[in-house]
Amino acid sequence: MKSFFKIAGISFTGIVILLAGAFIYLSTAYPNVDQPSEIKISSTPESLKRGEYLANYVAMCTDCHSTRDFSKFSGPVDVKTLGMGGMYVDEKFGIPGKMYVKNITPAAIGDWTDGEIIRAITMGVNKSGEALFPMMPYPHYNEMMEEDLHAIVSYLRNLKPIEAEYPEKELNFPLNILIRTMPVKTYKPAIVDKSNSIDYGKYLVNMAVCSHCHTPSVEGEPVAGMEFAGGDEMVLPFGTLRSANITPDLETGIGAWTKEIFIAKFKSYDPAQRGYIDVKPGEFNSVMPWAMYAGMTEEDLGAIYDYLRTIKPVKNQVTRFIPPVK
Repeated sequence: MKSFFKIAGISFTGIVILLAGAFIYLSTAYPNVDQPSEIKISSTPESLKRGEYLANYVAMCTDCHSTRDFSKFSGPVDVKTLGMGGMYVDEKFGIPGKMYVKNITPAAIGDWTDGEIIRAITMGVNKSGEALFPMMPYPHYNEMMEEDLHAIVSYLRNLKPIEAEYPEKELNFPLNILIRTMPVKTYKPAIVDKSNSIDYGKYLVNMAVCSHCHTPSVEGEPVAGMEFAGGDEMVLPFGTLRSANITPDLETGIGAWTKEIFIAKFKSYDPAQRGYIDVKPGEFNSVMPWAMYAGMTEEDLGAIYDYLRTIKPVKNQVTRFIPPVK
């Protein structure tokens, strides 16, 4: 019996040492990313205009990093809060922990170098070397064209500074440790022929991170074979939402849509044309930022349509909205 307890004690000690070693290794070896470049980006009127367009209507930086008003359809952004962050997410939103979206105005990142901002956007590591939670879609932004990335950095530099600080994220174990392994080591800028509508559409779909919401997932992992087929669920105070099927399936997706219908769907939510739509508590709403995507050019929306027509059709009928239980 003494031998048993002795062996058990030795085994337990060994496990503790092994776990401690693993923790120390992960804490010191990761995040394993390149050092920020020493680049200094020069802004031009053209690059600022491009950056404003991408940050507000395609990559949607201001969608997450601003305050949204869900008393209106699709939760339009309060333009007075552009970049200030503050959105709170926790387990109710499928996040394993608690976190606030950070402030990205010059009041918060004014002392960051351009290289540090680029590293955060494309690799997922902040100025202090801490890993960002991949709700910030840096794996997608890692494939952004260099000229577009520089334009966004220029635009962020020129946002109105807003003083706002938030508590640090609190992630559940073991994600609070594993998150250090998630950042992308190197920025690999894409080279895209904008004259090729399908290739450019694929690039825009990636930058807009369409697959993130429109692909169902289990415990954060996309379901293989269901890319863009919709059904990803989000339980919110105003009801349960499921994303739409945007594959070219004729019955359950957008296979029967013409390009003109596709473009008109987005443009129909342009606040400059129709204002914002009031939504009462318990009525259907959407986290899809239609009012912002409506700002995309018809050419870019058409390219997105052209690309979506090339992906595999998946038959998946989705119930888009379930009202909250009273």
